[in-house]
Amino acid sequence: MPTAFPYHTPVDHTPRGRLSVVVSNEQPTDVLQTVSSETAQQILAALDDNPAPASDIAEAADTSVQNARYHLEHLCEADLVETVDTWYS
Repeated sequence: MPTAFPYHTPVDHTPRGRLSVVVSNEQPTDVLQTVSSETAQQILAALDDNPAPASDIAEAADTSVQNARYHLEHLCEADLVETVDTWYS
C-alpha cells in the first residue's frame, strides 16, 4: 500500500571498533571539547552501534533536530561518528 512518506531502505552498516583517546600536553583537545557537552554524550550513546537519522537522534537526546545536527557535525569533524547514508524526505 503506498504511503505519504518515502520508503527508507535498511542501512547496511558495520560499526568500527571502539576508539580510545589519549591526550598529552602537546595534543589539541578538540575531541574532549566535542564530547564535553551532555548532548554530545547522549548522541554518542544513542548511536552506540546503530545508525539513525538526525530526527531519531534528536528524539533520543531530547533536543531539537537543529541542535542534534550541530553536535553531529562536530562529532564528524572530530572523527567520532560518520555518515553512513543520506535520506531525503
